[in-house]
Amino acid sequence: MTTQHDPVDHELIRAATQVAETRCRGDHHTVAAAARARDGRIVSAVNVYHFTGGPCAELALIGAAAAQGAYELDTIVAVGDRGRGVVPPCGRCRQVLLDYFPGLEVIVGSGDGARTVPISELLPASYVWADQLAAE
Repeated sequence: MTTQHDPVDHELIRAATQVAETRCRGDHHTVAAAARARDGRIVSAVNVYHFTGGPCAELALIGAAAAQGAYELDTIVAVGDRGRGVVPPCGRCRQVLLDYFPGLEVIVGSGDGARTVPISELLPASYVWADQLAAE
């Protein structure tokens, strides 16, 4: 069962929504993500769709955050274009987010059902990359 953590970072949802509404154009950019860095900054990015499997907005955000010197992220949310609202991270993004930021909180759900959950709850019985590296 997923535990709700209060409060939901509505400012982060608004930031991702604004990027989705203003920067997601056409079929190449359809999802925006925003994350709050440990120092309080908000970093945003959009996906880069390509038939070969371009990066999701959450993965593009990791690179954008690093380029801005934000290596510690506390909370992340993704929002779809065309008013689709909050969208949960895909399986690949869940795994990468868990590996890079094991303490990350993820906003899922929408409207009154929005809630913040630890990334680890989105990947029960998960493969933990760091554990494998420590075993070597």
